[in-house]
This record gives sequence, C-alpha cells and structure tokens, in this order.
Amino acid sequence: MTRVLYPGSFDPVHLGHLEIVESASALFDSVVVAAVGNPSKGKGLFSLEERQAMLRESFSHLDNVEVMSFSTLVVNVAKEVSADFIVKGLRVVQDFESELQMAQMNKEISGVETLFLPTASRRSFLASKLIREIASFGGDVSTMVPSPVLERLNERVGNPAAKPTNEG
Repeated sequence: MTRVLYPGSFDPVHLGHLEIVESASALFDSVVVAAVGNPSKGKGLFSLEERQAMLRESFSHLDNVEVMSFSTLVVNVAKEVSADFIVKGLRVVQDFESELQMAQMNKEISGVETLFLPTASRRSFLASKLIREIASFGGDVSTMVPSPVLERLNERVGNPAAKPTNEG
C-alpha cells in the first residue's frame, strides 16, 4: 500500500489543490492532506481548525483521503503518518524552483522523496493569496474554490455578491 502526504497552508483550499488531491487519490492507495500552521507566514485568514473542516468537506467524495494539521517539519509528519512520499503540486516554473530546493532538503534530512504533480493549465494561475485578496475586495472567486470554501470565505470577508457554484 502506497501512502502519500500532501502538505500545504490551504488558506484557503482552491480548485488547484482539489485537482492535485484527486490525482493523488487516483494514483496512490492513501492520501494524507495536512494543513500547516506556519508561524513565518503570520496569522492566516482561517484557523487550522477551519482549514481542516474545509479540507474535509472539499475532499469528502474521496474515500482514500484523510485530513490533519501540523506545526512541525513536514518530514516529521511524513514519518508520523508513515508516508512513502511527499506530494507537491506545480503550477509554474517558479514553483518548481522553490519546491525542488525543499524536496532536496527534505530528502537530505529524512530520506523521504518528493513527487511533483503538475496542475492543468486552466488552474495554473490559482493561488490562495490572490483568492484572499480578490475576495476581500468583493471579487467573485466562485469558479476558483469549492462551494464549502466559498461560503466560509464570503462570510469571513463579508462578500455577499459571490454565489456558490455546484463544483467542489
């Protein structure tokens, strides 16, 4: 049985993340999606508990996906959940450059390999930071995030204009 760890901040989770998890779910026996509490990124828009809830709702259609959160090194979590690999999504060349360095560091300190999954080009522009910014200014992000996320995002930033879609 092959088990993988997909770590990220997921603040908030978007359809690019959903695509990576769906791909990993089809490729591997078990996928652990882990939201990180990263002090260097400051306080997020959503708490770790809120992000976990949104992740669970967004991935509820996938039987082999479980969700957790952590505030330690990714390699420690990989060991804790007995992950065979760490999975990271790639959107653009800059993602590869930063993720490759992290993958090499993780391999050096733990021996855990990282596998890269590319997103479809129609999702390559999605970034949680941009989604937060657009939503905070009243923009419509309904085509970018799963419905459970859109509802919470609109509540948090006070954006009643955007309506949930059926995707996600």
